[in-house]
Amino acid sequence: MSAFAYQPMFPQGLDETPYRKLTSDHVSTEKMDGQIVLKVEREALVRLTAEAFRDTSHLLRPGHLQQLANILDDTESSDNDRFVARELLKNANIAAGGILPMCQDTGTAIIMGKKGQFVWTEGSDASALSEGVVRTFTETNLRYSQMAPLNMYDEVNTGNNLPAQIDIYAT
Repeated sequence: MSAFAYQPMFPQGLDETPYRKLTSDHVSTEKMDGQIVLKVEREALVRLTAEAFRDTSHLLRPGHLQQLANILDDTESSDNDRFVARELLKNANIAAGGILPMCQDTGTAIIMGKKGQFVWTEGSDASALSEGVVRTFTETNLRYSQMAPLNMYDEVNTGNNLPAQIDIYAT
């Protein structure tokens, strides 16, 4: 029998994503039974979710923008390739202004998270994450995409893009 060796399904390479710190508020650490525990207040989850949905609706990563720009200078790119890249860059420039999103078809708000055993959160994670979704969708120009059934034949737009699909994995 061979020895067991765990490997994640999708091993990640070097992460060169430029991150920004939102705040130092609403998080703290505490030592309990010899372990450092990260304590996260509800407002941290709400704010992180709201900012994440705003950013993903309006911003592209610098590396992605560079790849699009590279198409413009690539001698093997067709006229159509350059046209599409140029239009995507124009759209990204407009969306980065924070008024109009990259795409009007915002779809279902999907949140996937992993939470370690030494991360403690206040109250219901799903509730805080949903509040962040509502905050972004009601305070920005994102289109509400979720429909709720009224009866067997009729439905109505929820007006806040809830319910979100929220999956949190314990690690």
